[in-house]
Amino acid sequence: MIPPRLVLATSNAGKVTELEAMARAWGPVEVQSLADFPPIAFPPEGETSYVDNAVAKARTAAAATGLPALGDDAGLEVDALGGAPGIASARYADTAEARIAKLLDALAGVTGAARSARFRCVVALAWPDGRVVTAEGTCEGHITRTPTGTAGFGYDPVFFSNDLGQTFGTASPTAKSRVSHRARAMAALGARLR
Repeated sequence: MIPPRLVLATSNAGKVTELEAMARAWGPVEVQSLADFPPIAFPPEGETSYVDNAVAKARTAAAATGLPALGDDAGLEVDALGGAPGIASARYADTAEARIAKLLDALAGVTGAARSARFRCVVALAWPDGRVVTAEGTCEGHITRTPTGTAGFGYDPVFFSNDLGQTFGTASPTAKSRVSHRARAMAALGARLR
């Protein structure tokens, strides 16, 4: 069942914008951000799985707010790096610019199809009574040699989407929201909730 009201278990402004629009696509859902509540102490993200991290965020927010809460965890998996940075994508370096620079440096000698990569996202909706529903989505592409575009956030300027034929950094929010890993995970979650 799709809840009539939920809270987003993230303070990442880019994720808030994307998740709010995607949750509203399920139907008439009132979406609140963490800014509407007293500060919540989230557990540190672990290194075991996207599912564990998404569920921990959602359960923490649901317990603190008394509302169903939507948590997510996502990462960029680069094949030439054995799936890294993966679950540690947000902690790969201190800033988005530093993460991109570190990634491009790690791929300096890698060419062609070996630069293949995907974004992976797991979303979790947790109710205050402990119920949880999860879903996953991926988006295939490759890592460009230089950043292109300023749209989106995180690794978007260096992720070339196979579906769009352009980097997420140059894609419009509407185009990205049709094919992104987060969009696919949210669509799958919406289908499960129905």
